[in-house]
Amino acid sequence: MISEQIYMQEVLKKAWQYQLRTYPNPAVGALLLYNNEILALEAHQKAGTSHAEVLAFISAYENMSQQKINFDRFDANKAHAFLYDLPKEFFSECILFVSLEPCSHVGKTPSCASLVAKLKPKKVIIGTLDPIQGHDGGIKRLEEQGIDVKVGVCEKEALELIEPFLIWQERAFVLFKIAQTSNGKIGGGYLSSKESLMHVHQLRAVCNKMLIGGNTVRVDRPTLDCRFSLNTLGGDMAPNIMIYSKADNFDRAIPLFSVEGREVEVVSRLDFKKPSFILVEGGEGMLKALQHDIDWLLQYQTPILSCHNSNYEIDLKVKFMFQYKISVDLLLWSKIIKK
Repeated sequence: MISEQIYMQEVLKKAWQYQLRTYPNPAVGALLLYNNEILALEAHQKAGTSHAEVLAFISAYENMSQQKINFDRFDANKAHAFLYDLPKEFFSECILFVSLEPCSHVGKTPSCASLVAKLKPKKVIIGTLDPIQGHDGGIKRLEEQGIDVKVGVCEKEALELIEPFLIWQERAFVLFKIAQTSNGKIGGGYLSSKESLMHVHQLRAVCNKMLIGGNTVRVDRPTLDCRFSLNTLGGDMAPNIMIYSKADNFDRAIPLFSVEGREVEVVSRLDFKKPSFILVEGGEGMLKALQHDIDWLLQYQTPILSCHNSNYEIDLKVKFMFQYKISVDLLLWSKIIKK
């Protein structure tokens, strides 16, 4: 593996830590290199805040100048304005690695392609082109400024990273969350670590709807909010809930129905045609009912062996996408292989 691939792999690993938490934006990572020294390794963390490239340039500035910025680095407008005012040659000897082509459009945040073109690093290495029409064109802006651009380093992995983003352009992206012991048991109360619980609550905070089965509501009487998300970027609200059940015979006094600002609907049929992000939490029945609609699985696997009799009795073939440790748990992203 050549050095460019090694650095891009680090970029991709960083971006995976924020997978789906950036909804409706894609997960993107960025790295700045100077004389074979990594100055910054960052990832986009939340929609509407600074993108990966911007955070990398800010961190690199702090490392190079030995000075801390005095503003919120996640405020994209302030971050762009600060970087635009730096001396012209400040990053001229740096190499930028980014998993996705810098965005050319202006939306909730300014254009990253315009910023990179202004900062003019000596080379930009990109995992894959932006596949969305109207968002592409970033490379052209860089090349117009004489910046050396290389595309396609670890492209297969870069495309896998943004697969959810591509799906929810056309229809719902459906993620099924599983918490289980190392021998596949799912019963017996909370299994995951506090850090894993925080992670799933951060996903709840950004999904369009959270889908659960009627039996979960009747038996567990849950709240299903995102009180443990501890998102330092703020703005977290409890997810809207969709209960999949043939009968609407639920006790409206349970906490699920009393969370302020949320919508709860009971449906007997499911339609995933509308572009969105659907998070599913459920047991064996839900997994079997949705096995042909689920795109990815997210497993939180705990370092516990259990004699509990509850597990998922289902035959499914998956492709492992990415994994990393979160506290003591193993977090595993998998793709459902559909027949």
